[in-house]
Amino acid sequence: MDYLLKTEPTVYSFADLEREKTTIWDGVTNPAAVKHLREMKPGERLVIYHTGEEKSAVGTALVVAVDGSDPKTPQVKIKAGKAIAKVKTLAEIKAHKLFAESPLVRQGRLSVVPLTAAQYGWLAGD
Repeated sequence: MDYLLKTEPTVYSFADLEREKTTIWDGVTNPAAVKHLREMKPGERLVIYHTGEEKSAVGTALVVAVDGSDPKTPQVKIKAGKAIAKVKTLAEIKAHKLFAESPLVRQGRLSVVPLTAAQYGWLAGD
C-alpha cells in the first residue's frame, strides 16, 4: 500500500524533510489516520502533500520503520525521497478520475490517506 501524508508547510514542510533526511511522523490524532499509520510497513511509498495555501502534492518519501507499541500514537520513521517535478494541486487531483472514490477527495480532513499504486504513480510523476 502507498500513502499520502498531509502537512502544513509552515509547521513542517517537504523542504524540512529533505534537509533532515529522516523524521518521525507522529502527532496524528484522527482515528482513521492513526489506523493507516499503524498499518504502514517499511519500504512503502509516500507522497508528501502540503495543506494550507499550497494544497498540492510536492514530494515523495519512504517508510523506514513503524513503532506501534502505543496503538493510540504510532510513530512512523520516514526517509525523504525526491521533490515532485510537476506538483499536483488539489484541483487537479479532484478533477482526475483516479481519485473519484479516494478518501483524499471524500474525507478532506484526513491527514493520512491510502493510495493505490496508480494514484501514487500519477501524483509522483512516475
